[in-house]
Amino acid sequence: MSTTSIIGAFNTKFGSFVTRNHETGEITDQKSIYELILEAGKGALLDAEISGRDVDGVWLGSFAPGLFANQEHLAAFATEIDPEGFRFKSMTRCEAACASGSVALYDALYAVESGRINVALVVGVEKMHLLDTKGVTHALATCSYWPEEGAKSISFPFLFAQYAKCYKDHYNLSDNDFERMLATVSALAYQNGVENPLAQFGKDGCSDKLGLFTADAILKLPPEKNPIIAEPLRLHDCSLITDGAAAVVIMKTSDALKTGKKVVEISGIGHVNERLPVSVRSNMYDLMAGKEAVKRAFTEAKIIIADVDLVELHDCFTINQLLCTEALGLSKDGCAGHDYLEGRFTRSDYSCAVNLSGGLKAKGHPVGATGVSMHALIYKQLVGDPIGATLSRKKPLVGVTFNVGGSAVTNCVSVLKRRK
Repeated sequence: MSTTSIIGAFNTKFGSFVTRNHETGEITDQKSIYELILEAGKGALLDAEISGRDVDGVWLGSFAPGLFANQEHLAAFATEIDPEGFRFKSMTRCEAACASGSVALYDALYAVESGRINVALVVGVEKMHLLDTKGVTHALATCSYWPEEGAKSISFPFLFAQYAKCYKDHYNLSDNDFERMLATVSALAYQNGVENPLAQFGKDGCSDKLGLFTADAILKLPPEKNPIIAEPLRLHDCSLITDGAAAVVIMKTSDALKTGKKVVEISGIGHVNERLPVSVRSNMYDLMAGKEAVKRAFTEAKIIIADVDLVELHDCFTINQLLCTEALGLSKDGCAGHDYLEGRFTRSDYSCAVNLSGGLKAKGHPVGATGVSMHALIYKQLVGDPIGATLSRKKPLVGVTFNVGGSAVTNCVSVLKRRK
């Protein structure tokens, strides 16, 4: 059983922090990857009421800073969060595609639980907007199985479109019903995201200006405003290209409870890998590895899904929200779309709220930061300092994060419990 807790967290605003000269194509950086790391790291230390001197090591999740921002060896820069306190401390970068942040957190957790260190800072960051769309597409494609997928121009929308097609066919869903299910998932993200002051599609953002808070509003968009990206996935089925960072401070629960700080225990984790090539998988209509990750995390935490008050799950594409919802056990297999159509998983649902932050679809998806952001936002919800939408029925006690890397290859599930 995990004996590690979060005692502080911070999330930067997510968005596009560049300006573009549309005549020359020149891009000017308005908030660099270095500034994002500093903001998140300093914010988490401040929230935990500690300094760099109190931290024994830093773990940094970032998927492709070399491609996105021309900076490898990125973890070393974390020293600048507190140069006097962090100098001569260990700094480690972790990469696992979109699950880089969760894997960084797990590696830090293992170090704490081994007794090798007492306190760790975990930072997740990605700076994506320095590249154009073609560049971003290529960078993301490098976390597919390159020989069969990326090298053949099979991008991630196409990979998850395979899941969508197989899911629709396996459960015998009509085109119209399936389209409405996916639009309902997007609408819920936009409803929650507009209340998140850190969200890329928050107040006065695209979804707010267009009023995309119902499935009907999304389905009525003209084709040029919601084009097919990879059949059957449209633009509003896809998550965002995002700049941003998040950070958490962790330490042993026994020590955390002595600090007088607000404590949320990471009471169970599941870290499970699927086979990398899509071509060798036995099915493409559920998350087999995701289900195993859920089983391991819930068993370690000694909970069942009925104990969970809220989840932050990986809606990189709307189909993956359906798959994650079923993998968690919130819906029976093949029923998640119907459950969303019935209005479940909102902030007022008595079972469990999904993606109160707005998720990757509205909050944004700075790839390496996403896993840490999920943990930071659940932590804030559990300690009574929520960012954005909140449960309307009670104060949450148990939250879950479900972070996916690649084409549902790396599956990371964490159970968080409020202790104090």
